Amino acid sequence: MKTKSVLELSDLNVIGAAAQAEALNNQWAVSIAIVDDGGHLLWFTRLDGAAPISAHIAPGKARTAAMGRRETKVYEDMINGGRNSFLSASGIDTMLEGGVPIMRGGLCLGAVGVSGVKSSEDAQIAKAGIAALGL
Repeated sequence: MKTKSVLELSDLNVIGAAAQAEALNNQWAVSIAIVDDGGHLLWFTRLDGAAPISAHIAPGKARTAAMGRRETKVYEDMINGGRNSFLSASGIDTMLEGGVPIMRGGLCLGAVGVSGVKSSEDAQIAKAGIAALGL
């Protein structure tokens, strides 16, 4: 039997605070979601001024990144590259850049999903949150 690491509340607070700081420092109104390795929502915030739809998109990005164990940009690039049949893939919520898995020792602990600004900026916020863990 294997033992695996899991995200704890203190980890969520560190990730969330760093992601929120990155967004606020850039004056970006976004929603930020953190999920576990099964895609279950653990932490969420919608900053002032963030579009209501971002509250639906951010958790979807996080779920997709966690369950796929890769950044959601991979899926977006695949589709933009002409593999449109991937749009029919079952169980994938959101195939837009901005979902980033939280990896440690080759294992996925969860993911961060951000929505509200350009996709590359969403990813920047997610990565800033994850970097604060110092994995």
